[in-house]
Amino acid sequence: MSATPILYHCPDARSLRCLWAAEEAGMEIDLRLLPFPPRAFAPDYRAVNPLMTVPGWVEDGRLMTESTAICERIADGTPLEVRRDEADYWAYRNWLHRSDATLTFPLAIMIRYTRVEPEARRLAQAVKDYKAFFGGRAKSIEAALADGREWLVAGRFTIADIAIGYAAFLATTLDAEDVLGEATKSWLARCLARDGFARARARQNVGQAE
Repeated sequence: MSATPILYHCPDARSLRCLWAAEEAGMEIDLRLLPFPPRAFAPDYRAVNPLMTVPGWVEDGRLMTESTAICERIADGTPLEVRRDEADYWAYRNWLHRSDATLTFPLAIMIRYTRVEPEARRLAQAVKDYKAFFGGRAKSIEAALADGREWLVAGRFTIADIAIGYAAFLATTLDAEDVLGEATKSWLARCLARDGFARARARQNVGQAE
């Protein structure tokens, strides 16, 4: 019998995608909370993940470090994935790649220059520029939802909504929700109202208090 997968996670970091997906899928995981950023505050984590990033997903002796790839592993064989024989398969795959390469990247720059760097090294202009960068890229979400669809692909909630939804959620924590379109805001509200998301955040908060 395979051991329970371990998820190394920092509250509200990209690893929240994985915790959220696991809750949606009903998958049992061993949640290990780390302080953010792990490279500064959890030196022993290097033995698990030499990158010193979260997520770290350990299963059957294998390490995975990319949040959306881990979501794909969690969704495998569940309604959270879009199968290759479904019409929206390639759109789904494109959304999964877009979630980090296009959308979360500018937000990571904003985090660096608002939260991670010492006060003297924080750059207000960089934050402003990358907020605008994110806003331009987020228009792709608005365009996809313009026809009134409830979810991004396949007529149902999938890990595409988790992967992209996390990026939109992260924007709201950085005072960047004003660059999101109205359809995007309504879709995000549906995502964040799901029981799986509520359970994921409650679980990370319980663990943080222990």
